[in-house]
Amino acid sequence: MEENNDITRTELDELGEFGLIDRLTQDFPLRNPSSLKGVGDDAAVINHEGYRTLVSVDLLVEGIHFDMTYTPLRHLGYKSAVVNFSDIYAMNGTPTQIVVGLGISNRYSAEALDELYSGIRLACEEYHVDMVGGDTTSSKSGLVISITVIGMAKEEDVVYRSGAKPNDLLCVSGDLGGAYMGLLVLEREKAEFLANPNMQPQLQGFDYVLQRQLKPEARRDIVARFKELGIKPTSMIDISDGLASEVLHLCKESGVGCQLFEGKIPQDPTTVKIAKDFQIVPSIAALNGGEDYELLFTIDQNDYEKIQKMSEDVSIIGYMTPDKGIAELITPDNHAIPLKAQGWNHFKTES
Repeated sequence: MEENNDITRTELDELGEFGLIDRLTQDFPLRNPSSLKGVGDDAAVINHEGYRTLVSVDLLVEGIHFDMTYTPLRHLGYKSAVVNFSDIYAMNGTPTQIVVGLGISNRYSAEALDELYSGIRLACEEYHVDMVGGDTTSSKSGLVISITVIGMAKEEDVVYRSGAKPNDLLCVSGDLGGAYMGLLVLEREKAEFLANPNMQPQLQGFDYVLQRQLKPEARRDIVARFKELGIKPTSMIDISDGLASEVLHLCKESGVGCQLFEGKIPQDPTTVKIAKDFQIVPSIAALNGGEDYELLFTIDQNDYEKIQKMSEDVSIIGYMTPDKGIAELITPDNHAIPLKAQGWNHFKTES
């Protein structure tokens, strides 16, 4: 856990719960007209007049979702907010408010939480989102972060996972696998440090994948381009648990199958090189790595020419089939392999 030893440490019991909340939330101005009442009452008041209200929640637990050995608190705050914003963009909506809940162990000082909230504040500023409430409590298992995000979309604009049709094109934004490679680099350096605490971390040349892991961005630009070009995806999901898992979600919810072409999966050259250094097939990192927070979506073939105008940011990687529940990975030599989700499973028993 990164703390500056030159700064006076304020213990949480000196502030009390309400004093801590006041301290952490004092610099969050309201930016959205829909935010009628923020922090300071028993509940926030939000008015999305004429729009559908979208709500999602993510829970992040120390030791499971993040490791304080190599995660700066400011980055953690930023990431914990942005990954929630991504859920709203995946519904073709706009995030407008968040509510933050913290479970805090006594290892953390008020100054450490200031750092965490500075990251949340930066994310709110960058994405024009209001922090309108929250809660804090003690924790015996490290830091627990729960963020509920509220967003809005016109009724006719909302995109679900369940709208894909046979012959729809399967598309993805950005490139995949980088976040997982960033995690492997950090885990490798952690292992080296534990073996020899005097060593300096070797992180030169890994900037891209480290940023993908520690400070991801939500793809609001893709949603904005949809509106500019008059594209409404038939289904959409963000990639948090790996490409394979998310493709299977779309197939299940839409009642269709899929042909996914391995050679079409977009990957950054840095990601490919690092994967090979770790002796991992690069496409496997994309299929099963997760935490890329890119948008996976389907479009009607009639929108093909429109989506071509986004070719710098979007790749067509396959198409949907009438074969309900049958998703296949088509290899470069034209072999069909059943697609399986081998990414993160929160409740998998360790062997």
